[in-house]
Amino acid sequence: MLPQTSAPVPDSPRPSQSPPPSGIQGDMELELLGLANALYNLGTTVINDSTKERDKPGGGKQVGLRVNNVVQHLATLDDMAQHISTMIPMQVLTDIDNARNPMQLTRERLERAATENQF
Repeated sequence: MLPQTSAPVPDSPRPSQSPPPSGIQGDMELELLGLANALYNLGTTVINDSTKERDKPGGGKQVGLRVNNVVQHLATLDDMAQHISTMIPMQVLTDIDNARNPMQLTRERLERAATENQF
């Protein structure tokens, strides 16, 4: 018989996840995760507010709070950006705007460069 413990067993990290780097870049990564979560919460609140909960009094107040939360994350990111000097190639930003995965494109470019260097 196995002993029962009252503490929950922590989830093991996924291989694709790694801890954020230390310093300002790690703080920015955590803030970006917070922004993504705030945007998700805003979206679900808007959907709930526009469907089943629109008849409740004060239902729209939640949307305003969620929007303020998103704006707060954006303001924090803007403040953090003043302290980061990392340059991102314009081609990477263009690829993201065109809904192309930069990791896939990087792999393709590396494979093409390796092939060209063999000849």
